[in-house]
Amino acid sequence: MIIYIISIAFMLIGWLISMQLKRKFKQYSEITIGSGLSGKEIAEKMLHDNGINDVKIISVEGQLTDHYNPLDKTVNLSHDVYYGRSAASAAVSAHECGHAVQHARAYTWLQLRSALVPVVNIGSKWVHWVILAGILLVNTFPSLLLIGIVMFGLITLFSFVTLPVEFDASNRAMAWLESSRTANPQELVMAKNALWWAAMTYVVAALSALATLAYYIMIYMGRRD
Repeated sequence: MIIYIISIAFMLIGWLISMQLKRKFKQYSEITIGSGLSGKEIAEKMLHDNGINDVKIISVEGQLTDHYNPLDKTVNLSHDVYYGRSAASAAVSAHECGHAVQHARAYTWLQLRSALVPVVNIGSKWVHWVILAGILLVNTFPSLLLIGIVMFGLITLFSFVTLPVEFDASNRAMAWLESSRTANPQELVMAKNALWWAAMTYVVAALSALATLAYYIMIYMGRRD
């Protein structure tokens, strides 16, 4: 019962933050940035200023689907960000380039996150089935639940490792937007606010995973007594 209450609570919080993020993005997307640069042009300029010449900038479908792919070295920007000339598009494109800078500078947390990706991708497909079976068989085969807990623990670790990666990318984006004078003080405030709400989605996801992990551990310890 507890896990359902926790899950619903975090789902509600996550939904509220997601709605606020979309609202802020829409609001700041309607404000044209003074420099007049598109998201693509901002990305090109930030990469160039950081001496990065081997990263491609491409447009992808969807809304808020922006991401940096370290495997093929691409900054993937959604249509509105790629072509947009707003405070929102500036913030997002600079943030994703922040990840490219992290990659080029061998940022420790990004390296750790990348190393965890294959394990998490495999574990996420099976973890819930393993934990469910482990709970049902905890009295006869407790090791199965323990295996599930370890798998979920790695997923939780991944969520927390993601936090410094995201916050650092935003800090790099904001520092560059200011130093390059790509955004004026008012636009910097909007960009920072948009990136803060984006970061909060990761914070909620990490806390939700931690609370769920703690619950599974309590089940394991309680049934073992």
